[in-house]
Amino acid sequence: MVFSTAHAQNPKIVTAKQANGVYSSYDNEIRILALGKNKLKIQFDGVYHTISKSVNTGYLSGEAIIDGNVAVLELTEWGPCKLNIIFLRNNRIKVIQEGDSPDCGFGHNVRADGTYRKIRGGKPKFEEPPE
Repeated sequence: MVFSTAHAQNPKIVTAKQANGVYSSYDNEIRILALGKNKLKIQFDGVYHTISKSVNTGYLSGEAIIDGNVAVLELTEWGPCKLNIIFLRNNRIKVIQEGDSPDCGFGHNVRADGTYRKIRGGKPKFEEPPE
């Protein structure tokens, strides 16, 4: 399965093998699975460590649309939330979050932004949402 783009300016193509896997940035993880027809299943698990040594958490799951090397996941359950996922070289992705933590259903100060490194390839195991 290959994802292609109609935009001549963005000739990069991300294959399912390149996309599939688990990506990590500090304590945050993103799981990605190519579904075909330019769709990806995305799951984000995030953590923010507070000064009082407790943690705030965030979780989201949904289907993103990929065009070239950019996938966009838009969710509106709690407010306007969008994750832009850019596939980079060397098994890395860059995530840009649009919307505040509560808009994405995250705890205080939990953000998906950052550069993530692939820590496992292949089909990821998706986890149940935390209670």
